Amino acid sequence: MEYDERLALFRQTRLNPFDRGEEEDGHQGAETQQQRPELFSGSKIHSSDRTMDLGLAEDHFSRPVGSFVASDIEQLKLAIEECKKLILELPEHSERQKDTVVKLIHLRLKLQELKDPEEDEPNLRILLEHRFSKEKSKSVKQTCDKCSTIIWGLIQTWYTCTGCYYRCHSKCMNLITKPCVRSKVSHQSEYELSICPEIGLDRQDYRCAECRTPISLRGVPNEARQCDYTGQYYCSTCHWNDTAIAPARVIHNWEFEPRKVCRSSLRYLALMMSRPVLKLKEINPLLFNFVEELVEIRKLRQDILLMKPYFITCKEAMEARLLLQLQDRQHFVENDDMYSLQDLIDISSGRLSCSLTEIHTTFAKHIKLDCERCQAKGFVCELCKEGDILFPFDSHTSVCHDCSAVFHRDCYYDNSTTCPRCARMTERKQDVVLFHKPHP
Repeated sequence: MEYDERLALFRQTRLNPFDRGEEEDGHQGAETQQQRPELFSGSKIHSSDRTMDLGLAEDHFSRPVGSFVASDIEQLKLAIEECKKLILELPEHSERQKDTVVKLIHLRLKLQELKDPEEDEPNLRILLEHRFSKEKSKSVKQTCDKCSTIIWGLIQTWYTCTGCYYRCHSKCMNLITKPCVRSKVSHQSEYELSICPEIGLDRQDYRCAECRTPISLRGVPNEARQCDYTGQYYCSTCHWNDTAIAPARVIHNWEFEPRKVCRSSLRYLALMMSRPVLKLKEINPLLFNFVEELVEIRKLRQDILLMKPYFITCKEAMEARLLLQLQDRQHFVENDDMYSLQDLIDISSGRLSCSLTEIHTTFAKHIKLDCERCQAKGFVCELCKEGDILFPFDSHTSVCHDCSAVFHRDCYYDNSTTCPRCARMTERKQDVVLFHKPHP
């Protein structure tokens, strides 16, 4: 009977470890404790300890501060605003403020999912010759080329053009007015060879050359920024003060200092960097008189072209794929006068000279030492008939322009007569003509 009475008194006092309303019922609880001291034989500390032992010290059931329940876009926006206000009101660097920031992030993610559902976005979109592919990365932070704002890959859908690497938000794609730069590279692979061909801001009607936004040198309403490649002026959205090497300054002044260019010029120059479209001996032949490295590279390229016939007819060279050592500069095995902008940059830095000299040495070693078939295709100087076997790429030899016979340089220039091989070939042709000539 004593147990039933104590149980009834316990229920009347509403002692519940899940009830956190101690402040509002504190006075009533104190009176009850004074009236029934036999019920609380233990102290307050014992009650708290028992609560901690049960794992009930933390409130798992009431809604935490800053928690909002939202189901649609409008409610989510209101919840986000309330969360922002709460963050400003809470003490800095406090745990409650950190928890509220996390809650704000989750609310924004939910809002983005409702506004821009990922499953509705196609993986490939074609616009103005751009081939936009939806990016899978969520952690990389990029900048939109259209609106110049950050692309938050975690919460925003964004695309990259597989041709010119133009990046933009999904929402900005319908605002794009600039066609893909790669199409220009494919149809018109040539550089502007005038140094900063400025036409004046007044000729542009004080508007951006790309998007036609009003601009001025004073920065009102938008700052006018000049592109060193095109010479035209652009707004801050189309010109981010990126820098690139101007081909015209390299060809005319052998200057490699990066200059400020607009976004479209930056992409165009990047795509054209490795294309061999510069014929230096026609654009600026005097450059070879002042840049010794160019003369050295030209001689190495001429030697490689002379070695190419040996490799094409050599089985061992084809199996070893020696010519693939120049696969990154395919034009080196096709001609000796076309250069890419990357070639000129590497010549200036000295990298091309080192790598091409090493390849030249490997090729010469195969022909003159390693391969007997290639050695058998050498020449003997017919003027002096002395010395070792000669090859057209040797530094001390000269080659006849008509029959490609190889001689010692000194012998060839000292000889006042014609080439012996050319003389034999001419005589043989005359004998053939006489043999076929009908007799009277």
